[in-house]
Amino acid sequence: MWLFNSRGEKEFKGGKEDWKGAVQAAEKCSQFKEDVEDELVADELVSCYNCRYRRWTNTSLICLAKDSRQI
Repeated sequence: MWLFNSRGEKEFKGGKEDWKGAVQAAEKCSQFKEDVEDELVADELVSCYNCRYRRWTNTSLICLAKDSRQI
């Protein structure tokens, strides 16, 4: 579900439209933290798309959670 991009950032392989994959990844993540209400985009609360530590890119998101390289 993840790859490391050329800058060494942990990037979600599913892009911006893998709603099920984003839920599965967040359920496995011990670092998940729900973002503020105004920033929630997915119907399922526990989703990488709703995580406080996600940062959107042009095609996907990167994970900025502490120790995210180990997740």
